[in-house]
Amino acid sequence: MCHRTLIILFVLTGILVGFEAPLRAAPLESLLPKKELPEGWAMVEGPQIFTKKTLFEHIDGEAELFLKYGFQNSAFAVYQNEKNRENQIELDIYGLGNVVEAFGVFSRFRNEDRPGGFGLDSFLDDHSAFFYQGRYFVMLHAPEPNRETLRQFSKLISMQISDPSPPPTEISYFPQKGLKPGSIQYFPEGLLGHQFLKRGFQGTYVEKTEFKLFLAIFQNSQKANSALKNFWDTLSKRGKVFSGSFIEFETRALKGEDPYQGKVLVAQKGPYLVGVVGFEKEEDGENRLAEFMRKVK
Repeated sequence: MCHRTLIILFVLTGILVGFEAPLRAAPLESLLPKKELPEGWAMVEGPQIFTKKTLFEHIDGEAELFLKYGFQNSAFAVYQNEKNRENQIELDIYGLGNVVEAFGVFSRFRNEDRPGGFGLDSFLDDHSAFFYQGRYFVMLHAPEPNRETLRQFSKLISMQISDPSPPPTEISYFPQKGLKPGSIQYFPEGLLGHQFLKRGFQGTYVEKTEFKLFLAIFQNSQKANSALKNFWDTLSKRGKVFSGSFIEFETRALKGEDPYQGKVLVAQKGPYLVGVVGFEKEEDGENRLAEFMRKVK
């Protein structure tokens, strides 16, 4: 191989490496704040890195939840105020499989809507802050009330995360009218407690009564159709199945009653099962499902 050819190959290789480098995920510990910390604060413990094999050593009671959401690894550190050593912040950064799974963990920890203004969505109170951004879920805890410092640390971490992934598209499908703020959740399996529904999203609505809209996601329309049949069989055995036509939906649909969930209305749309449970009047259930169906792409 001639000298000129070697030079060209070397240059091309350098260009390719240059393009690939930004795509590589930064080491998780690099997201832990080390510089430009809030005044008077310093890292006093860590960083500690945990893997799938060692996560139980860190959060034994919650490790299984993270593993179901595609846990890859996590980084932990403790920060302390130099003037008051009892004033500490414990910080965990979890790397999940993707933004949907990161949102899923976030949605399982959030029990009310208290946004903090960082990440793709967040929660903030006097003792805790957590948010998701890209494939990361970040959680901070302060034994002493310290809302503003929690906010500062959260924003520092958010600025370090380069993952540009937007929020899960499915969140936008849920109609806003009557939606309980902060109630949309993602489950990687067992949506609504049914294993045949597998993974999907659900949101809680409050009008005269409380009910749920849900979106079960399948690989294709055939598997969605099979899940609808399983739903039918389940209601036939332990609940009720009602007859009736659904002209509005122009697709396979199921109307019945579950002894635990209440009234159920489910329709198939391509690889999805779209449904409403717990409504009182059939007309209300049909109207809400029709609105939901129109938004699902």
